[in-house]
This record gives sequence, C-alpha cells and structure tokens, in this order.
Amino acid sequence: MGGITRFLARWLCLFIVFLFGQNTIAQNSKLGVAEELYKEGKTFYFEEKYEESVEYFDKVEALGKELEDDMLVCMATNMKGNAFLMNDQNQEALDAYYTSLEIAKKLKNFERELIANSGLILVYKKTNQYDRAIELSNKMLQSIDNTSLKNTSAHISAITIGVEAYLDTEQYDTVIHYANQGIVLSKKLDHKEGLVDLYIKKGVVYYYKKDHKTSLDYLFKAESLLQDYKIRNPFYPTVNASYFVASNYYQQGKYDRAIERLLANINASQGNDLYKIPVLQSHLLLANCYDKKEDFEQALHWNNKYVTLNEDLQKQKDKIINRIYEKEAQVLKGGIADLQSKQQKNEHIKKYTYLMAVLLLLIVPFGSWMYLKKQKSNKLVFNDLLQKINHLETKEQKPLDKKEPAKEIVIDDHTVSEVLKRLLKLESQEFYLRSDCNLRSVAKKVKTNATYLSKIINLHREKSFNDYINDLRIEYVLKRIKNDKKFRSFSVKSIANEIGYKSDYSFAKHFKAKTGLNPSYYIKNIEKQEKALEDAI
Repeated sequence: MGGITRFLARWLCLFIVFLFGQNTIAQNSKLGVAEELYKEGKTFYFEEKYEESVEYFDKVEALGKELEDDMLVCMATNMKGNAFLMNDQNQEALDAYYTSLEIAKKLKNFERELIANSGLILVYKKTNQYDRAIELSNKMLQSIDNTSLKNTSAHISAITIGVEAYLDTEQYDTVIHYANQGIVLSKKLDHKEGLVDLYIKKGVVYYYKKDHKTSLDYLFKAESLLQDYKIRNPFYPTVNASYFVASNYYQQGKYDRAIERLLANINASQGNDLYKIPVLQSHLLLANCYDKKEDFEQALHWNNKYVTLNEDLQKQKDKIINRIYEKEAQVLKGGIADLQSKQQKNEHIKKYTYLMAVLLLLIVPFGSWMYLKKQKSNKLVFNDLLQKINHLETKEQKPLDKKEPAKEIVIDDHTVSEVLKRLLKLESQEFYLRSDCNLRSVAKKVKTNATYLSKIINLHREKSFNDYINDLRIEYVLKRIKNDKKFRSFSVKSIANEIGYKSDYSFAKHFKAKTGLNPSYYIKNIEKQEKALEDAI
C-alpha cells in the first residue's frame, strides 16, 4: 500500500512540473510577442506615426497586465505618453506619464521615475505651467547626484529636458551650468544626440545674451555633429540650429546669409514639418530680413505665409484640459471623508455646523441678490460690447484723423504722414501681437525715434503708446474669441501669451479696463450665445 502511495505521489509531482513548464513556455511566448510589439510601436513613433504607435503600446500594456509584468506596463505607458504629447493630446499624455510614474515608484526604479518625470516636465512646458516645470526640474536634477544613475544616458536625457524649462524662463546661467555637465558626460559616453541638443541650447543662450560669436561657435559644432554622425530624427535639431544661425546673422545685419539659411529650412520641410516651431518662425524671420532690405513685396509675401500657417496650426490644436492636480484632489477627498466621519461622532461639531447653517441661510439670500445684480450689470455690458464688436467688424477701415501737429512739436507733415502709413501697415501685419512689441521696436519699424513716435500717437491716436497697443490687442482678442471656437477653448493664460502679454494677470487687467468684464465671463457668454443659436437652428 505504501509503495502505491509513493508511486502516485511521484506521478503527481511530475504532472505538476509538466503543467508549470507549459505555463512558463506560454508566458515566455507572450513576453516575446510583447517585446516585438514594443519594437514596432517605437518604429512607428520615430516615423512620427503617433496614432499607430499608441495602438501597439496599448497591446503591450494589455500583455504586461496579463503577465503581471509591471516593468512592461511602465515602459508601454511612458511611450504612450510620448506619442500623445507629440500628437498634441496633452491630457492623455499627462495620464499616461502619471501611470508610468506610479508604477516606477512601486518598483523603486529611479531610472523609470526619471523618464516619467521628464515627460511630465514636457507637458507642463507645453501647457505654459513653467512654475511646475521648474519645480520638477530642480527636484529631478538635484536627485541624480545621490543615485547610482549619475554618469549614465538617463542622466543626459534628464539634463536635456530639465534645462528646457530654465531656457524658456530665461534662467540662462542655470542652463549653462547644467548644459556644461551634460556636455562633459555626453562626450564621456559618446552620446551624440545629447551633445547636439546641449550645443544647440548653449548656442541659443548666447544668442539671447547677444554674444553672437560664441553662439555661432556652439551652433556650428552641433551642425558639424549632425553632418558627421547619423542620429535618430535629425530634422528638428537640424532646422533648429539653422534657424538660430540665421537669427545671429540677422542681428549682425547679414541679411542675405540669414535669408539663405531660412529658405533652406523652409525648402527642406514637407507636410507637418512646416508647423514645427523653427520652420514656422523661419517664415517670420524671413519677412523681417526682406523688410530690412526694403524688399516689401517679399516681406509681405513671407509674413502672409507665416500668418496662414499659424492660423492652420491653431485650428489643428486640440483643446487643452488641465487636470494636473487630480492626484492631489483624490487625497483631499479622502481627508474630507475622514473629517465628515469625525463630525458625526462629535456632538460639539454638530452644533457648530447647525449654527453655521443658520447663518448661511441668512447670508445666502443677500449674496444671491448681489450676485444677480452683478450678473444683470455684466449682461448689459456684454450686450453693449457685442454691438461695438459688430460695428468694428462691419465698418470699413478708414485712415485715421489727419490732425495737424501741435505747434510745439517740430515734426514735418511728410514725416508724420509716412509714420502713420507705416503704423497702419504694422497694424495690418498684427505686429502688436508680438511679445517684443514696444515703443522702441515699433519706432524702429516705422523708421523714426521713440520720442517722435510717442508724440505722433498722442496726437493722431489721442492716447499713449501703451494704451494704443493694449487697445489693438483687446480689439483683436474680442473679435477672435467671438469668431474662433478653437481659440475660445484655450486657457486665459494661453490666450494672453498668444496676443503678446507675458502674464494672464496683465491681460485680464487690460481686458477689464477696456470692456468692464473679465475674459472668462466674456468667453463663457459667447459660448452660451453660440449654443443658443445652434439650438435655434
């Protein structure tokens, strides 16, 4: 009997081993499939076929969950974030990076945390949240020194992405500090992509510092590497470096050399490449070069090209929805639930809550009355504002008044007339929407000095220069919000940046001073009015 028992036990063990082996083979097979799908997804990504790449990474993520392979899921979701980001799907990118980051923290894998955080920085930058981008860049770059990842390619990637936030916020000394670290490390590891990127960033910094010789030295180094070595996706760094070489030539008055560079950038671009920032800006800089050469026909041609491309780009952009604080909000909800539980157990707090409720019942009617009064007032202002906008849109643009200069202002009539003509031309080109539009730059454009321009605007526009520019911007944004549904979907901060303001506070202040309304109120009511018209149809 004992022999039979041992015999059965032995066969049972062999059977279990067989089943386990079969399961292992199946798992290995699925893992191999996942790896192949991941490679295919990356191929589509680097070919800029972002929707196709997401489909593959979705399959990899599903297999990773089935195999309970957290690393596979972490890698797939991060690549999905990259694809979403490049396809202007900022919310989807944010969600994917958060998922990847949570898994990386669970795995205690600092390298994957670094990669996910780098993606989040890019999202913050793209949605103009530079304070969060800088905060995360600081944490990320400082944390590297305390890990074993120092002196690795992950370190280089973190530097190239981290310094972008400092570059965008004009913290040039910090850019140079980290870029120098990255250049030394890139040379040590023979990391050509990182070296090209950091040379270009240093070239950009010195361009803004107006050290054109040093700027060109770094940009030419980057171009030399791009010619000598084959790097992945060379188009963007190539046109970016060439654009800033042209910008240096423009600042040095070498307009023909700048034009040659810019035309090469544009001619090398096809399809969606035309909407990439260095190519888009090449059109605008080209218009300025021809303007300096007084070839106004070509200047207007390239300016119109820029305006058309920029409008097309705005139409292509998806609505940006910001849910960056979603994770923090979930924690707060948990805290509120705990507080409610404690309130139920504490009689004293119950009584206090009751008294507060009674007080609120007294306050609410008065608050409601004040709110309704304010809404009624805002509605009257809004309707009046719409009438003014409609009037602006339908009336023909007439030459502004031709008042004679005051006797104490010694400016001849011909000069005044020429300045006013050039001002009208700048208005038609929407120069006032540029962030660098100021008294000095406009005076240079209309070929006079700042003092004369200020006096001419005071006399013939009957306002100060700042009021003149602010009025043009607010009139533009009122009409654009009314007629452009996509533009209305932008955040107030994005709209402010689009029309030349450096902060949403400055924009809102001038908007309310001009209209009596907050921008958000105006946008909301335009949306309501449009929806009502659609429903009526």
